Amino acid sequence: MIKEEEQLVIELQTASSRENAFRELMTLYKERLYWHIRKIVISHDDSDDVLQNTFIKVYKNIDKFKGDSKLYSWMYRIATNEAITHLNKNAKRYSMSSQEMQTKAVNNLASDVYFEGDDIQLKLQKAIASLPQKQQLVFNMKYFEEMKYKDMAEILETSEGALKASYHLAAKKIEAYLTQD
Repeated sequence: MIKEEEQLVIELQTASSRENAFRELMTLYKERLYWHIRKIVISHDDSDDVLQNTFIKVYKNIDKFKGDSKLYSWMYRIATNEAITHLNKNAKRYSMSSQEMQTKAVNNLASDVYFEGDDIQLKLQKAIASLPQKQQLVFNMKYFEEMKYKDMAEILETSEGALKASYHLAAKKIEAYLTQD
């Protein structure tokens, strides 16, 4: 952990400085976490809900953070799990698979006032939604967030080799999807 992060964790785990440290934490990470979540759940409103749940979990569990990983890796893991849980709950509620739920969300993107993409970006999102969940996560983290495999391995708790293979497969599938007529 970098020195500033260590200090922030100490402040987060100290009752007298927790509130201010948590505000700082939110300022530092809310935008990155929002976009990470948004890539998973697609909808702006759902992303806001998941982000709020993520920060609530971080706040409630900060005392359990041991510093074995970077703080942001720990938070990304929480955000990822919250986003997947949200997707699965919605899918169950509508008697769909989480894959079908995501495809539906992507199909609704064109009418989403918060989506500023064009037809090509919409087609890319549809291609990503067609991937298995793990490949989606790996592709989004590598392609959009430009995350290093080492950091992704920490967040997703898997090997760098497995992530490289998943990314390669995902990229091939997306290329095939985008080049079909």
